[in-house]
Amino acid sequence: MTAMHDRLTSFAHGGGCACKIPPGELEDAVRGLVGQPGPDVLVGLDDGDDASAVRVRDDLAVLSTADFFTPVIDDAFDWGRIAAANALSDIYAMGGTPVTAINLVGWPREKLPMELLTEVLRGGLDVAAQANCPVAGGHSIDDPEPKYGMAVTGVAHPDELMRNDAAESGLPLTLTKPIGVGILNNRHKVTGDDFPEAIATMTSLNAEAARAAVAAGVRAATDVTGFGLLGHLFKMVRASGVGAVIDAAAVPRLGGVDESIAAGYVSGGTRRNLDWVRPHLTADDSVSEDDLLLLADAQTSGGLLVVGELPGHPVIGEIVVGSGVHVR
Repeated sequence: MTAMHDRLTSFAHGGGCACKIPPGELEDAVRGLVGQPGPDVLVGLDDGDDASAVRVRDDLAVLSTADFFTPVIDDAFDWGRIAAANALSDIYAMGGTPVTAINLVGWPREKLPMELLTEVLRGGLDVAAQANCPVAGGHSIDDPEPKYGMAVTGVAHPDELMRNDAAESGLPLTLTKPIGVGILNNRHKVTGDDFPEAIATMTSLNAEAARAAVAAGVRAATDVTGFGLLGHLFKMVRASGVGAVIDAAAVPRLGGVDESIAAGYVSGGTRRNLDWVRPHLTADDSVSEDDLLLLADAQTSGGLLVVGELPGHPVIGEIVVGSGVHVR
């Protein structure tokens, strides 16, 4: 597939997590839904956490999540790897260990060959194998737009869960992956330019960072995906009843991102993320609009945002008394 109109990303209206329903619209749609609350539902719908958690024993909670999206890059195998890593990340963000997954597939079978779907699924299997997480089935539909992801089940100790409503003031904020993949993926979709560093970060599992965070006693974390760093941080501080300060210069970014923003390769999803957070956002005069767009960039398979310090990863800010997010 070399011609622009035959590229895999040309079949998608938006790539990766940038195709998510905007956060404000999604919250309006689910407002008032409470699921089936009970004493053993440790994490449910209330704060839009990364996965649900249900206690089945005093020492065991079962985690459940699902994530899928349209093609983020043109290489089918790598798209499968990225989608699998992204789905598994929700389990890691809760401090859990994935134990099984099933595939979720939408495929335009009259437009794209089934051999290409095989490559997508092979990529998903490759990353799931790295996570020691067996893929034990799945579900597929004939869909005019290709989609792929996984539903993942994991386990954790109920006392070691990392949640997005447990952030405490006075603690540092650590980010475990650089940001900017949404901007680079949008540039790839428009131009066909390849960004190996972005692929490498999107296909990297958050397993090691999650284990380190649990071992360090971290109780609050989330992963940075479609709502961007600012969006996921805002959800965390809102749920926890605190505020946060971000040092924009300390946030790691991928190579080529600044030039891509200047050239206009910013997705609509990223702009919607910033619009959603802006009423709860303040910034120093030294912080530019481009800085804020990068911080709101819709990530795919991003890193963990951890309330605490993890050796080897940059501290990008802190949790403070107050509300909202301030960027300096």
